[in-house]
Amino acid sequence: MSKLNGTIFMPPVLTLIGIPGLESVQFWIGIPFCAMYIIALFGNSLLLVIIKSERSLHEPMYLFLAMLGVTDIALSTCILPKMLGIFWFHLPDIYFDACLFQMWLIHTFQSIESGILLAMALDRYVAICDPLRHASIFTHKLLTQIGVGVTLRAALLVAPCLILIKCRLKHFRTTVVSHSYCEHMAIVKLAAEDIRVNKIYGLFVAFTLLGFDIIFITLSYIRIFITVFNLPQREARLKAFNTCIAHICVFLEFYLLGFFSFFTHRFGFHIPPYIHILLSNLYLLVPPLLNPIVYGVKTKQIRDRVSKVSHSKDPI
Repeated sequence: MSKLNGTIFMPPVLTLIGIPGLESVQFWIGIPFCAMYIIALFGNSLLLVIIKSERSLHEPMYLFLAMLGVTDIALSTCILPKMLGIFWFHLPDIYFDACLFQMWLIHTFQSIESGILLAMALDRYVAICDPLRHASIFTHKLLTQIGVGVTLRAALLVAPCLILIKCRLKHFRTTVVSHSYCEHMAIVKLAAEDIRVNKIYGLFVAFTLLGFDIIFITLSYIRIFITVFNLPQREARLKAFNTCIAHICVFLEFYLLGFFSFFTHRFGFHIPPYIHILLSNLYLLVPPLLNPIVYGVKTKQIRDRVSKVSHSKDPI
């Protein structure tokens, strides 16, 4: 590691400090984080097993839910093992390239999750607004294409963030990252060079992916609500609305946490750093925890299957 004019040239290793300002209690913070991770792993894995084993659940809505479960497991696994290494075992160092790879994985899986939520909204839109054509539109071939398209869209749009850091930023003021995982802006702010291009591209990706998805999810649900409220029978309205309520809860939870974390990190200059980091951590850990719980509670088919599995294990 060479130094020039007080800067560090292409550092091989970075140091993640965890949650700045709360270093003395990080050990205890790690306990609920670990519990959230274990519950998320168990809940999403159970959801995947149920959807795979129950043929009646091999429908677009549940297959999208399975994609969401896989993404949630991958997203939380990208950050928590290293985070617990910092909190519990005092292992803050990470290779620079490994840090960039973790950053790419985290932001890619975030974007994939957003794309899956959009696909689920469009599935509900067709199922409620044009039910006779739903089966012919949402074929297994289309579901595969959506899964591949959402993944490629996320991976290719996020990749330049990694490339711009690797190719443009050579000199760094410090190697200490004030974060518990490798987040794009947390790494970019270490540089002693002009970072405007990196910041602009980061904003472009956020608004292109999340902004596009939010607009079309909102438009889908506006159209769904109009259709539902125009149904003549109250029972039909309640049934149609009930099929959407779980997705609406997940949609609000994901995007509200995401945008609050995003804007406080960039524009909340008077908010203590530990608030930024805690919000960022919760944004990545809460959705994987809550998604299987929300869908398990609000989806009758999944609830019945879980009940059947649990009763089959009861002693005679």
